[in-house]
Amino acid sequence: MIFDLHPSWQKPLQSELKKPYFSDLNDFVKQEYAKHVCYPKKEAIFAAFDFCNFQDTKVVILGQDPYHGPGQANGLCFSVNEGVGHPPSLMNIFKEMESDLGKTYPLSGNLEAWAKQGVLLLNATLTVREKEAASHQKQGWETFTDAVIEKVSQEKEGIVFLLWGGFAKKKAKLIDAKKHHILTSGHPSPLSANRGYWFGNKHFSMTNEILKQANRPLISW
Repeated sequence: MIFDLHPSWQKPLQSELKKPYFSDLNDFVKQEYAKHVCYPKKEAIFAAFDFCNFQDTKVVILGQDPYHGPGQANGLCFSVNEGVGHPPSLMNIFKEMESDLGKTYPLSGNLEAWAKQGVLLLNATLTVREKEAASHQKQGWETFTDAVIEKVSQEKEGIVFLLWGGFAKKKAKLIDAKKHHILTSGHPSPLSANRGYWFGNKHFSMTNEILKQANRPLISW
């Protein structure tokens, strides 16, 4: 296979990985990477799962597509590689974090540190062609990532799901709200944020308050 899922995720998702659509998706991705420049790098396609194992997952943040500009995508939603300029949505995420927590705006846009603490930074579609937004949508990725959300909902308890924007909010139907915490707001993109739908949501402090009440380790955002 072109990608291998982290062992901690293979057991809960083993039935999904054996379905025909996933084999077709694997073939599609293999062909795309052979014929075109695609992002993220092959070894980072499943980075969200590599850095955040199933047992440690406490928070889920949902994105839509990887960045399609050169050198940006690193397999974690909203995150960019070291040394890469911060895209507008990530800038607004950091600005809200600044005002919510009183933290200094970070130099690096790489969110690996969040993932290593149990934040699953999951895009709905995990690959994309260079400079062709949404080019890998409706090829099977959404089926797979929906199954990931459902499996987390079914097998874990007390997860904080952060659903930012209309696309992410639609995923609420996959989550058992009786077992988990669902926080929603507008998307951090300038279009939404500048209309007042993003800033002031205080999701970072709210998430840590939920974890504190459950006697779970807080996230160092």
